Formats: sequence, structure tokens, C-alpha cells
Amino acid sequence: MRVLATAKVEAVAPEGGEALLIQFLKLYRDAVQHIVDGIWLLSDTPSEESLHKMFYSELRRLGFRAHHVSEIYRRAKEVVEGAKKNRGSKPVLRRLTARIHPLDYRIDFSSKTLRIAVLNDECVELRLKWYKYLDKYLDGSWKPGEILVSYRNNKIFVYITFHRDVKPIDFRAVMGIDINFNNITYTVLDLSGNLITIGVIPFKGLGKALHLKKLSEELQKRYPNSWRFMKWVRGVRGRWLNRARNILMDSAHRLSKRVVEIASEHKALIVFEDLDKLKENSNNNYKLSWEKSLWCYKRIQMFAEYKAMVNGIKAVYVNPFKTSRRSPNGKKLRFINYRFVALGDVVTSRDVIASWNIALRGLKKLKRVRGSRVLLSPDSPRSEAVKTRAKRGNPEARKIYLQLTTAIYK
Repeated sequence: MRVLATAKVEAVAPEGGEALLIQFLKLYRDAVQHIVDGIWLLSDTPSEESLHKMFYSELRRLGFRAHHVSEIYRRAKEVVEGAKKNRGSKPVLRRLTARIHPLDYRIDFSSKTLRIAVLNDECVELRLKWYKYLDKYLDGSWKPGEILVSYRNNKIFVYITFHRDVKPIDFRAVMGIDINFNNITYTVLDLSGNLITIGVIPFKGLGKALHLKKLSEELQKRYPNSWRFMKWVRGVRGRWLNRARNILMDSAHRLSKRVVEIASEHKALIVFEDLDKLKENSNNNYKLSWEKSLWCYKRIQMFAEYKAMVNGIKAVYVNPFKTSRRSPNGKKLRFINYRFVALGDVVTSRDVIASWNIALRGLKKLKRVRGSRVLLSPDSPRSEAVKTRAKRGNPEARKIYLQLTTAIYK
């Protein structure tokens, strides 16, 4: 299993080198646009081999290296296919961005310098503004791949891709994750369906972000018609919203890191709910839709899935239908209020019930036996949870068929 990572680094070019790099980026953009214009009206997007025959000689005469030309093919093909898939109009490229092949650059991590080959075999040397948190990619296990060079707002940015091969672990448990507004509830089960542990990871990031959003909305209400033209109002509103975004991003990183730590401790498969189009289904509830607007559950899932992949742990998604309304162990489930339930003689929360059922559904995905299938139902007792698949077909029809066959034979 191969894991990819991207490091964003700001770079500085020596005197005269920045103009040469900008010239290369502009010509690179124009070359991609030229290919997009040439193949846009075609019914089928040509292959890279066909594009090579159509444009290779022309691009080489402009001073591009052979690997530059191949990257231009790929970029133009991606742009056209993406625009047609979204049923958009012909794309017009404006950003100065170039994808560089590993054979067209040399990077020295000891001196933090990057040397890029540009037009007519000339080179531009960039000095990277390195950060300490990027040193984790220099331990020898990560290998650099393609880079992306971009110029915007009078600054040069380099996106360095790293990759490494990770060996998946042998799972000994499953871990169901229920993401809520103020906590993450998890349940860990072994491969037999027995309960190992249940826990809650609280967080206040969403509440703080919603408070900052409310402040910005109240500020806009004070100046409904003129807030866009008042510099201090725009500045205060921007600071509040940026702070809310940073709080949500930090919370997502912290929560996903904690989830992966627990999964690594138990060597568990991580099971998430497939919460697709959840924000659209608010049942006309204003408060619920307002809270969902900043609820970054997909970001938490994405961060946790990537961090788990780096550690050799896999994450799967299951159907969330009625995960908090069914008994996970066969005991009677009685609702006390909207949050708490009674499971037999024990009073617990609906979040625990949901995470337990999510883990059971993940175990159902994980368990596959040759010649039969293990069926684990969230609302069935543990003694009845493991059973082989029944024979398919209609028994009565099979009986009538055997009788007719016997009569014909006689």
C-alpha cells in the first residue's frame, strides 16, 4: 500500500532567477491552453500517444524539455476531461502553475535548495523556507516524487510530493466511530463481537467556531447595507471567521490523531458512518442547519483515514441507517429522552449505541468465511449473531420439481 503526502514550501529565487521562472510558467500555461483549445471540440479526448504525435515537435521548438512536454499533455488532458465531466464551458487557464517531473529538478535537503530545469536547458535555483514539522519526511522512509511550482501574489510556492510503501497490519478488532457536535464516541470490539472498550473524546471546537460566526453575523446586522464598504468591519469580520476556520482545522487534526492512536493500540479496523449529503437533510430545522454549516465531520474522517493509512490501518464506511435506534446486544432498548436510553438494566447514551452498531456493521464487512458468510445483525443477540447462510431458492418449488422429475422418469 503506497501512501502519498504533499509538503507546501515557500521559495525565494535569486536576482534574475524569478523573471526566468515566471517566463517559464507563463509559457507552460500557454502551452497547456494551446492543447486544450486544439482538442476541446473533439468528441473523444485523445490519448497521450495521440497528443504526442500532434504537439511534440511544436512544443520542443519552444524550448521545453521532453519531460516538460509529457507533463503538459497530462495537464491538458486532465483539464479537458474534468470540464466535460462537469458539463462546463471551455476552460481558460490563468494561474501560473507547472508540474515538474522528478528528472527535471534536483533538491538538496541539507542546504534546502531546489534546482529546476526550465526553457532551453537553463536552470533556476530556489532557496526553500523550510519548517521544522517537515523534517518528518527526511527520515529516509519517504521518497520525493513530482513537484508543483506556483507563482501567485508575488510569491513562489513549491509543493513537494513524498511517497512511501506501508505494510497493512493484521486486524485484531474493529472500532466504530460516531462523530457528534461536541464529542466522538468510539466502541472497540474483537473479531468475535465481544466488547473490549467504550470511550468518548470531547471537543469544544465547533462551539467556539459557531460563537465566532454568530459574532460576525451580528456585526453584519448592525450595518446591513454598508458593512462591505467599511474597512474596520471587514477586518474584524475577517479575523473572526479566520479564527473560526483555524479552530476547526486544529480540532480535526487533534481528534483524528487521537482516533488513530486508539486504533493502533488495539490494532483495530476503523469504521465510519457514510454521512453523504447530511447537511442537505436538516428537516427544515434552522438551528440544526446552522450548526451543520460548520460541522467538519468529513474533514475529521478524511484526516483520520489518511493518518490511519500512514500507520497501515484501513478505514471503511457503513450505512448509518438506524444505528442509534437498534439494540446492539439483543437486550431491550428503551428511550428515556432524545439523548439517553436504557439498554436492559444499564442507562447509556444514544452515541454509545450508535458507535456499537457501527462497529458491528464494520465487523460484518470484515468477516467473510469461504463457503459461508458470517451474519452479524445489530439487533440480534450475541448467541444468534454467528450463523451460516441459508440455502437459496424456494423449498416448495424444489419439492414440486423433484416430484415431477420422478413421475416422468417412472
